[in-house]
Amino acid sequence: MPDTSHPPAPAAMSRLGVMMFLEFFVWGAWAVPMGKYLGTVFSEGRTKAAVDTIIGQAYGTSAIAAIIAPLFVGLVADRFLPGQIVLGVLHLAGAGLLFGVARATDPVSFYWLLLAAGLCYMPTLALVNSVSFDQLSEPRKQFPLVRVWGTIGWIAAGITVGSLLPRLLTAGLPAGVAPLVLGDAGGHDAGKTNLPFLLAAATSALLGLYCFSLPNSPPKGRGEHVSVARLLGLDAIGLLSSRAFATFALASFLICIPLAVYYSKANEYISGMKIQEMLGLGSETVMTFGQMSEIGFMLLMPLFLSRYGVKTMLLGGMLAWVARYVLFAYGGQTAWMLVAAVVLHGICYDFFFVTGQLYTDHVAPKSLRASAQGLIALLTYGAGMYVGNLVFPAVAGLLAGAGDAYPWQPFWLAFAIAAAVVTAGFAAAFRDPVKLGSHEIA
Repeated sequence: MPDTSHPPAPAAMSRLGVMMFLEFFVWGAWAVPMGKYLGTVFSEGRTKAAVDTIIGQAYGTSAIAAIIAPLFVGLVADRFLPGQIVLGVLHLAGAGLLFGVARATDPVSFYWLLLAAGLCYMPTLALVNSVSFDQLSEPRKQFPLVRVWGTIGWIAAGITVGSLLPRLLTAGLPAGVAPLVLGDAGGHDAGKTNLPFLLAAATSALLGLYCFSLPNSPPKGRGEHVSVARLLGLDAIGLLSSRAFATFALASFLICIPLAVYYSKANEYISGMKIQEMLGLGSETVMTFGQMSEIGFMLLMPLFLSRYGVKTMLLGGMLAWVARYVLFAYGGQTAWMLVAAVVLHGICYDFFFVTGQLYTDHVAPKSLRASAQGLIALLTYGAGMYVGNLVFPAVAGLLAGAGDAYPWQPFWLAFAIAAAVVTAGFAAAFRDPVKLGSHEIA
């Protein structure tokens, strides 16, 4: 009998593309506007420093969830249930929690509900990859074509929140939706309402149901011995005996501290600088320019890596961090400078993170590659981002002093200087002339 467990490659790629689109639509819908929303609903009776602390703690939940997610995937999802079933259950549970986040009226409830939603969502980032690899006949060639739909999903979420939902607010909310909306709906800025969370909750529910229809992806680690240290990537810690890799790992952690500020405050900033009036586009829509540039620079990665080498690429990504924050500092009233700062996200992400992942794969022994990637993820999306979200409220408070105005220019310059210091240290200390050919990127 023919094997019907896997659909033909084009059909599989189409179905997996839908999964990826919805996966990142869920995250993109709320992650970008959340800082602006929190600054609206929790500002009354609180100082700017207190609101910044609420925002930092909220964004820090993703970092905590990112640290815990590998434990869940490795200890539960890889051993007991098919991947598509785990995905469906997690997204349905996440939908309910995101709806709770949307209705939360105090910071404590908001934090714990968002943390719970993150604990449901973050494991799915690895699971959608695993499910995809199971269904693709040539993953190295086909997976990038599937994964790009995730970036498109994030872009679509930003355009929906930044451009489509404001039109809905202008036209008037349907009677069934209006009582659910919190925030400044009268201002017609959807990012200042809980609509993005309601949208994410509905999309998560749709994705949860869709996942149950995907072909079977059986657990692969059943019966295998595994340790918490291995799941967190700590058994790759011996790689730090290499000066080059240790320098890269330390720089990865440190550069993610200023990175956290971009995710937490950039949307709020460009919105406050009246980007809507300058360009006729909502700030969430403008923020999607970063993902658009990410796709473009990703196409150039093989050429750049083989020609310039790992160190130059990593330095290029880090210097883009510096340039981005300098543009923010001096471009508050200039549309092209704000847009350029957002577009630089493509270089920041592709040149540093993607190059770093490829470099890690290159230097780690085959038996430690997964653990090494886990270690770098722990240092960046986990520890680095968490520390950054703890640090930026203190920096803003220190720079503001007793003033009423938010210290935007010195704030961005402080993190530009921090990124520049990390970049200079990395340039001086990193010694590895490796170049990666296009065959290592395929």
